[in-house]
Amino acid sequence: MAALVLALAVISLLAGLAFGSAVAWGMFGLSVLVALVFHVWHLRALIGWLSDPQVDQVPEGRGIWEHVFAQLYHFARGAARQKSQLVRALARSRQAGQALPDGVVVLDQDNRIEWCNENAEAHFGLAQQADVGQPITNLVRQPEFVAYVDAGDFSKPIQLRAARGGLLILSVQLIPYGDAQKLLLSRDITQLEKIETMRRDFVANVSHELRTPLTVLAGFLETVRELKLDPVRMRDYLNLMGDQTTRMQRIVDDLLTLSTLESAPEPSRNEHIDVARLLAKVKDDANALSGGRHRITLDAPPGFDLAGAESEIASAFGNLVSNAVRYTPAGGEVRIVWRASPAGAELVVEDTGVGIEARHIPRLTERFYRIDRGRSRETGGTGLGLAIVKHALMRHQATLEIQSEPGKGSRFTACFPARRVVPATVRPENAATT
Repeated sequence: MAALVLALAVISLLAGLAFGSAVAWGMFGLSVLVALVFHVWHLRALIGWLSDPQVDQVPEGRGIWEHVFAQLYHFARGAARQKSQLVRALARSRQAGQALPDGVVVLDQDNRIEWCNENAEAHFGLAQQADVGQPITNLVRQPEFVAYVDAGDFSKPIQLRAARGGLLILSVQLIPYGDAQKLLLSRDITQLEKIETMRRDFVANVSHELRTPLTVLAGFLETVRELKLDPVRMRDYLNLMGDQTTRMQRIVDDLLTLSTLESAPEPSRNEHIDVARLLAKVKDDANALSGGRHRITLDAPPGFDLAGAESEIASAFGNLVSNAVRYTPAGGEVRIVWRASPAGAELVVEDTGVGIEARHIPRLTERFYRIDRGRSRETGGTGLGLAIVKHALMRHQATLEIQSEPGKGSRFTACFPARRVVPATVRPENAATT
């Protein structure tokens, strides 16, 4: 088009020389008009594209406008590529934020919400779409959190209950970054707090359980030291002291067993446990503990055994059966059954004892948890037996189910998965059914 305008200008000049200035000016005006129309048309195309800039719809031009539109196309394509990269980076950042196990809330310089992940929504009761732009203290209104935000000292986290009366315990901390922005991080520490509470209770219970026999021993020793006792009285005192020593020894042994169960590697599946033989020994021990006051039966048909640590399984089975004997009145019955199940195999220990109220059942496997402390001590229990059972079973991917009714007895079922059940190597005549 520029060449056409130049040609018209030259023609105008020649026309002026040939026909006079009027014709020249007319021809020149025409060339200017054509040039204006040419540029206006391209400008309108440019304005139309700028109103909706699509990379694949950049106008085509002629002359100098061809170069302009070509440069514009390259610029628009680069900008689109950069925008696409930024969008993908933002999406990846948000995906990473969603994948975090903690709650994350992005706050602006005025503590207004810019973004939050799903965990933060659950922790604080937020709705990402609806709450963007809202001050965080309008939505998280616990007084301790508001005071924390207002104080401006974010060097340490604080603890909060989850939103709307939730049971979760949260560790919450604000972290300043960028241009006066902040990250609000929240972590679910409910389980950690539960473990810490259990640890404190455990230390207190151990101290109490050991202090009692030590106090008794100290009293006996003082009596023996200060009084002149005849041989019979001396023997009685020594027997009582021996009982207290035995009690402490059992507590220490059970504590060491628990410590081993919690820290040792998972038991191998290469060790074969002859369950029928093991249960026969458990039954003999139960008869010795009972002293003939109970009817104890065992049903352990041949065909399948367990793979795992025999000492751990023996401890678990022994504790289940001894508990049944201890909490079953004289004349009662204790049944021990080893049988196949749809999931693998299970040991059932059922008694006709005193039974357990439903409210106690969830806590029975806690260390030193006793329904009746006095009765437990009278029967020789340490309060650690079912905790040992739980940990021994967990290490073999097994679970403990408890069913009980006060006055009617209890049923404890140790359920083992199929991967821990192996074909028995004992002969059928070695099976225990008594």
